[in-house]
Amino acid sequence: MSDSLLFKVTGLCKGFDAPAGRLEILKGLEFSLNEGEFLAVVGASGSGKSTMLQILGTLESPDQGEIFLEGESLLGLGESAQAEVRNRKIGFVYQAHHLIPELTALENVALPLLVQGMSVSDAQARGMELLERLMLGGRAQHVPARLSGGEAQRVAVARGLAARPRLILADEPTGNLDEQSAQEVFDLLQQLCREERASVVMVTHSKSLAKACDRMLSLHDGVLIPS
Repeated sequence: MSDSLLFKVTGLCKGFDAPAGRLEILKGLEFSLNEGEFLAVVGASGSGKSTMLQILGTLESPDQGEIFLEGESLLGLGESAQAEVRNRKIGFVYQAHHLIPELTALENVALPLLVQGMSVSDAQARGMELLERLMLGGRAQHVPARLSGGEAQRVAVARGLAARPRLILADEPTGNLDEQSAQEVFDLLQQLCREERASVVMVTHSKSLAKACDRMLSLHDGVLIPS
């Protein structure tokens, strides 16, 4: 793990109006990540973990606070600039794989690169590189319906890493898998992120996977605490 600071969050707050009054979900979150660091965030259902990831990925706005990626304030950017950062520097992996059913595994992985303007040949070459590293080279031409749950989730991991993002945001990436498949997907995600020098924030209910990360924080009563 490098000592180079990559990602920093300060004073992040988020609340919602409810019938009984204002509900404060996040109360001044503070943490930082070095390049290549793998952080697990645990917490009870409804504690705000997914909301936190949405904000970290600039898909939702906080009430206050700052988010810095490579020293740049993401919240200070306009919508188009934030979208550009998401496309090039942030990768997302969700509990449901969200693969496009009509596309093959390779086409799903290559799609984010085509959106960036990469040539079809280069995008497919990068896609095949990742699929082969994830032991899916022989499944590249299969559509999602022909993949197992674990295979589909590995394709989703490949898609999230395709553009060589600096930051990976993973929301229960193994939540729909059996224990063995979950461990395999986690191990591959961890290995690939280290090789690609990407930092990871992973929300998970699995304490065993969380303990295998570099660091674990618990989101409790709107605050992140060491766990």
